[in-house]
Amino acid sequence: MAYDETTYRRNAGDQGESDPAAYRAGLAATDFRARRRDLDPDESEGAQLVEPAGDPGRRGGDFDDGRDRLGIHIGWEIVLLLAVAAIAYLLYRLDPASLRRPALDTLLITGASIGLLALGAGLTLRAGVPNLAVGPIALGAALHFAENGDEGLVQAAVPALIIAAAGGLVVAVLVLVLHVPGWAATLAAAMGVVVYAQLRTAPVTVQAGYDPADQAFYLFGGFALLAVIGGALGTVMPIRRLVGRQRPAGDPALRRGVAAAFPVVAALVLSSVFAVGAGVLMAAQSTAPIAPGTGLEWTGLAFGAALLAGTSAYGRRGGIFGTLLAVAGLTLFLDYAARRDFDIALFAIAGCAVGGGLIVTRLVETYGRPLPMPATADWNAAASAGTTWTPNMPQTWSTSAEPPDSKPLRWDEGPWGSTR
Repeated sequence: MAYDETTYRRNAGDQGESDPAAYRAGLAATDFRARRRDLDPDESEGAQLVEPAGDPGRRGGDFDDGRDRLGIHIGWEIVLLLAVAAIAYLLYRLDPASLRRPALDTLLITGASIGLLALGAGLTLRAGVPNLAVGPIALGAALHFAENGDEGLVQAAVPALIIAAAGGLVVAVLVLVLHVPGWAATLAAAMGVVVYAQLRTAPVTVQAGYDPADQAFYLFGGFALLAVIGGALGTVMPIRRLVGRQRPAGDPALRRGVAAAFPVVAALVLSSVFAVGAGVLMAAQSTAPIAPGTGLEWTGLAFGAALLAGTSAYGRRGGIFGTLLAVAGLTLFLDYAARRDFDIALFAIAGCAVGGGLIVTRLVETYGRPLPMPATADWNAAASAGTTWTPNMPQTWSTSAEPPDSKPLRWDEGPWGSTR
């Protein structure tokens, strides 16, 4: 029996008659949706689409519960795959030897270096604490390895790894204790690393006997494996919600709870370690001295690759194969531009990559968010279909409101009419 049948209706003109026929013959009472409009006159006839209120400390700092749509990422990664294929074709047409060894080894090592930087940038973006120091850290590690590489790979790389990890931990503690934006704290750290790099007045010749060319396929394969596994883990809703707890929502100065500490610390420490690995590979394969600088162009390239990969600038959202494809495309383009003597500044390439990545972020945020939930449903249709669920009342409907026509109930009446 549907809720709008006359037996369940409250007769607006009822003055206490005991005959059930009087109820059925009286004025037609409004159904539940009409009563809802009486309680909230501003509400429209149809069901409204609402988005549940956010709880930054408990729900990952967003208005939804983490059930993002991946269709936009799949579509964009198809576009990236076509772009990579087109650039590879142009490079092959220009010089077929560029995709064969030994030139291919250099290309793979460059891709692994940029890939490690992009992994660090993407991880910190997802965690809501973008590490702007990845580029300066890579340059500082390259200079350190160039000066101490003759002592062996382990002796030269391990101190840099320890210092970078400790620095990432210090910055993470600063972000968590003061609850300040990650980009601001890491920018200050980047300035400190730039000072270390610019203490040198001349380029540093690489003093190293380590040649990564023999491990080129393994190095790039390791990066690819990390990128794909990390992207796949990011599709798991509990992991995505945990990592993205720092995603801005509401008042950004509100603390996000103790659970937000682990992803922040892990993201900043790992990104710093990845940056050191990228710097060591850059220096080890370089045939020219390592020139002091800022390293911020590498930061721009890293974040450009991460954003082009489909990682949202707001945090949490990202794809699966996007980082691998974006890094492959940028690496091939850099090699193609060098062979064509385009003479494009790395800052310009990085700026274009970041600009394009911001457009991708808008697409991801627009089409990757969950569909809005209906605030109300057709209760009469649900009752006719035999369902017995109780709909959630919207916040604008006061559950304590009395019916417009309330009076003491007789023994044979329910809350809205006769039960006989």
